[in-house]
Parts: sequence; structure tokens; C-alpha cells
Amino acid sequence: MRLLGVIRPLGWVTLGGGVVLLLVGAALGWAELAVVGIAALVVLLLALPWLLGRTRVELELQLDPERVTAGGTVTASLSATNPAERRTRSLLLDLPVGGSTQRYDLPGLAPGARHEETFTIRTQRRGVIPVGPATTRRADPLGLVSRDVRSSGVREVLVRPQLVALESLGGGLLRDLEGVSTESLSPADLAFHALREYVPGDDLRHVHWRSSAKLAGSSGGSGLLVRQYLDTRRSHATLVVDDARDGWGSEDDFETAMEVAGSIVMRALIDEFGTTMVCGEQAGHGQRALDTVCRAGLGGKGLLRAARAAAQTARETSLVFLLGGSGTTLETLRRAATCFEPEVRRIAIRVEPVEKSSVSALEDLTVLHLAARDDLAGLLRWSLG
Repeated sequence: MRLLGVIRPLGWVTLGGGVVLLLVGAALGWAELAVVGIAALVVLLLALPWLLGRTRVELELQLDPERVTAGGTVTASLSATNPAERRTRSLLLDLPVGGSTQRYDLPGLAPGARHEETFTIRTQRRGVIPVGPATTRRADPLGLVSRDVRSSGVREVLVRPQLVALESLGGGLLRDLEGVSTESLSPADLAFHALREYVPGDDLRHVHWRSSAKLAGSSGGSGLLVRQYLDTRRSHATLVVDDARDGWGSEDDFETAMEVAGSIVMRALIDEFGTTMVCGEQAGHGQRALDTVCRAGLGGKGLLRAARAAAQTARETSLVFLLGGSGTTLETLRRAATCFEPEVRRIAIRVEPVEKSSVSALEDLTVLHLAARDDLAGLLRWSLG
């Protein structure tokens, strides 16, 4: 079976044609056909010695950079080194890049010698471009037989969408312990805010005894004062994208949503927010959220399921963005928003072919109707201001 595996398609044609011509020539007594058939089989047999011997070549693939914005280029290099003590024979080298294959003629290498091939990968749109595995091919000159050895793994080029410059998302949000506190009052936290009168049920550990004594001394009263704090939970932005095909008017609308998602993720990372991105089965946190933007695609089970998963994996969420298309109903957006805690601020973004971008409200959910990607900054400035 391994011997049959080395025969290329042209080799099978030569083998089959040779056998047929030989049999037909012998049956009809047509010597010329028989000679041609024998010649075809002899040529195939003469190709087999090209497969003999061992070829050990170490391949190394380098990509610079591995993450790029759509429209950018990646410089790739594939180096081959001969670690053996004997000179290698010339080989063919195949390297799949996305849907195409780069093919090189690898010359014979002396012991320890190294040969490098460089090329450029041009990106057109968001997505993931697999590169590899590289395959060395020892073959005869006619391409009848070959012995292929895969010598490297698969690397990926992550292509990010074009992004929109956004202003800080921090206005009015819960900030981390090193940032600005919110106006949400809390009975117990780290950010001291003010003193207030004691009411039954307050924790006595929060009584400010010195101030209470001063109050009693100045007014003659016996009331107690307790500390009032501000909520200082960490800011965490979570993005959830509808991956159901019927939620989008077109694939271009989905690509616009990916540009929106990437822009918000980048802004959140710049603002030092915790960040989570979920689209169907794809999910990422922190810097990996940008990788999720690259990998996201259509064909899943919809926004609601993704929102439930996001609420479970990012329990610290303080700001959530729900992204859908013209087929994502307002009811679906509302139900997805209820997956998160009541104190979480919720913004839905619908990418839809309307004449003008606008903002509406659905109970405690702000809905941004986005007609064009470039309108995103203005809508967010208005809704987060």
C-alpha cells in the first residue's frame, strides 16, 4: 500500500495506459501497440529509483508579523537545513498558503548547509490564513512518482479588520481599584466617600467612632455616624455577536459588525478594561479577544446562546455590547441583555441598511442603529457620555 501511495496521477495514467495497450496489442496481434505499452511500463519502472535513499531536511517557517490589519502584508521565510553528514539531493518544496501553494526547487545541500526562501503574503480581508505544513517531495523529472514528507506544522496569520478610532469608554462606568470610583454607593468597599447617620441593620464595624464622639460633644446628641463607600469594581467590557446567518442581511453587514467589534475591543484594551469577546463557539479574553474577532464566522446558533455563555465566563462584566444585524430582532436583543446582572450597562448595536444612524431605547437597553461603520464613534460618544 505504501508503494501504491507514491504513484502520482500521471503515473497511474501511464500504468493503466501501458497495461491496456499491451493487452490490446497482444490480443490483436498489433506489435506497435504492445511496444508502446511496454515502453510506458518501462518508463514507470525507471522512475522508481528516484525514490530511493533517505532525505532528512529540517524546515523552519517564520512569519513577520503573525497579526496584521486587512490590507497589510506579512513577510514569510522558509529555511531548510541539512543536519545529516551526507549531501542531500535536490527536492521539490511545497508550502500551502491559504488556498494556494508556494512551490520551490530546493537545491542539494551540503552537510550543515542552509537554504532560505522568502515570500510575501498579501491580505485582503479579515480572517485566518493557514500557512503550512511544508512538504518536501522527492520525485522523478516526469512527475510519475514521488515520496512526500511533511516537515513542519501549520502556522496562522490572523488578519484583523479595519478599525475605527474611538474615544475612551470610561465615562460613567465602574472603574478598577486604581481608577476613578463610580457614583454607585456601597456599604462596604475600598473607596471611602462620606459619613452618614446610622440606621438599624448597619454593620457596627463601619461606625466612625471618632466622628460620632465629636458629633455627640458638639450637639449633645447620641447618634452614630457610619462610613459610606463607593463601588470600585473593575471595568470589564464584554462583546457578544450574533452568529446566526438569518440575523444578518448580508455577509458584508457581518463584516461591518466585526470592524465594530474590533474597534471596541481595541479601545477597551487601551483603556485597560478587562475584555471578553464571544461569537458562537469562538471566545477570547484580553488580547485574545482580538484573535476572536479574526476567527469569528457565521453558522452558529445565535445571539442568545452566546450571551448566556458570555455571562457565565465573564461574571465581572460592567459594560456589555450586543451586536446583531437587521435580522436580529429587538426581542432577541432584549432577552440577550437579561442574561447579565441588572447593574451591568447594556448597549445593543444593530448593523442595518437604514438611511441614517440613530439611537433608541428598549427598557434599560440602549439600541444603536448603525447605518455605516464611520458613524460608530459619534453614536458611542452620545450613548456613553
